[in-house]
Amino acid sequence: MNHTVTPVVMAGGSGTRLWPLSRAAYPKQFLVLGHDPQDRSSLFQQAVRRIGQLAASGWKVNAPLVVGNEDHRFLVLDQLREMGVAPQAVLLEPAGRNTAPALTLAALQATSLGEDPILVMTPADQTVTDAGAFQAALQHAVAAAADGTIVVLGIKPDRAETGYGYIRSQPSSGPHGEQPVLQFVEKPDAATAARYVAEGVYAWNSGMFVLRASIWLKALNRFRPDITRTTGAAWDARQTDQVFVRPDRALFGAIPSESIDYAVMEKCPGSEFAIRMVPLDAGWNDLGAWDAVWQVAARDPHGNAVQGDAIIRDSRNTLVHATSRLVGAVGLEDVVVVETPDAVLVADRSRSQEVRQIVGTLTAQKREEYALHRKVHRPWGWYDSIDQGPRFQVKRIMVKPGASLSLQMHHHRAEHWIVVSGTAEVTNGEQTIMLSENQSTYIPLGQVHRLANPGKVPLEIIEVQSGSYLGEDDIVRFEDTYGRS
Repeated sequence: MNHTVTPVVMAGGSGTRLWPLSRAAYPKQFLVLGHDPQDRSSLFQQAVRRIGQLAASGWKVNAPLVVGNEDHRFLVLDQLREMGVAPQAVLLEPAGRNTAPALTLAALQATSLGEDPILVMTPADQTVTDAGAFQAALQHAVAAAADGTIVVLGIKPDRAETGYGYIRSQPSSGPHGEQPVLQFVEKPDAATAARYVAEGVYAWNSGMFVLRASIWLKALNRFRPDITRTTGAAWDARQTDQVFVRPDRALFGAIPSESIDYAVMEKCPGSEFAIRMVPLDAGWNDLGAWDAVWQVAARDPHGNAVQGDAIIRDSRNTLVHATSRLVGAVGLEDVVVVETPDAVLVADRSRSQEVRQIVGTLTAQKREEYALHRKVHRPWGWYDSIDQGPRFQVKRIMVKPGASLSLQMHHHRAEHWIVVSGTAEVTNGEQTIMLSENQSTYIPLGQVHRLANPGKVPLEIIEVQSGSYLGEDDIVRFEDTYGRS
């Protein structure tokens, strides 16, 4: 029997409860938020690495499948390149349709290669403090799933948590430590959660599932044939561009939005599909809100957690995350303070779930802070808007070695470029010139232009924009390496 494992990493979330650090264009799964200050890998990179370590236990592990948002495709590739990992495919959702269609895309991709691998599906935004315990539980789950069983990893609860769904299982164990699942339970109120923990037969639903690709497709077709049909139609009309696989946009929009749990897992107990839980006690956390970040962070004797340049006095159980400047805090208790260059959050730690409401207000007001940081990452590098005023804006721009911006023009602004470091190849109308440190050029309004880095080190420039309108949508692209319109 085929015991090949295919990691499936779900990287499509928006992470609104971790605003202002997490933004729509750079959500939490791509941030460094783990418990280990020496580990500078993102949550996404940690998820890829954790599942890949199954290979050390003798399993044949395929290259990972990543399911994510079209807008984040270059973040995914950049972070995988940092790890030296080449994905089997990056499946790009043109719109959010929750996790059941996402896992279906992964199963269709996996079986299209003539295999029926064991899919190890994990969200990209979780953290684990005990790697050894995690690997042991995952090995048990894969072994149990090899014969067609659906396996969910259940977290041993250490508190009465109302933010998670629960799993009720039968205490008796199978040969791999798996326990029959009796019921999936919705997020409870505080009293019910306390009772669940006291009874000792409930676990938190981690959202990590292990099962064969064919089993998922059969179970989905049994319980939600509408999702099977609509996802299959979008998949059949897909387009492939190197590692990127794009289901048809219009057909994907017709897929019902549903989670793995609602679509299939909650219906499996008592059905023909065997579902088991493998207990996991490995310091797991899904980092769903700032309170969860505080829980996994290193804390001083007073319960304070500090990230960045911060000074705390006479405070208790407080999280301060400073990104770009010194933050001082005095006399705080159970408070979250998060500083970024363009926004500051101050919140009661117990109400950190409500941060998403601020993001909702920003979205309704069409303010850029809901989606973009001051420093915006692009496939060619990044830009940082360091100053702006009436009719002018100043940006610091970094272009990766060998990368280039699109060939473009602007209707409403002119630009002045000054090279700070590296070498710039500048297309300015009909002229192409090379600029080095301290040299500059002027791009008149309406002029077709392009900036490229032909060198082997990053190129940094200062760009001064002037004009009547300086929005990012004032770009007409004529050629683009990255397929942007």
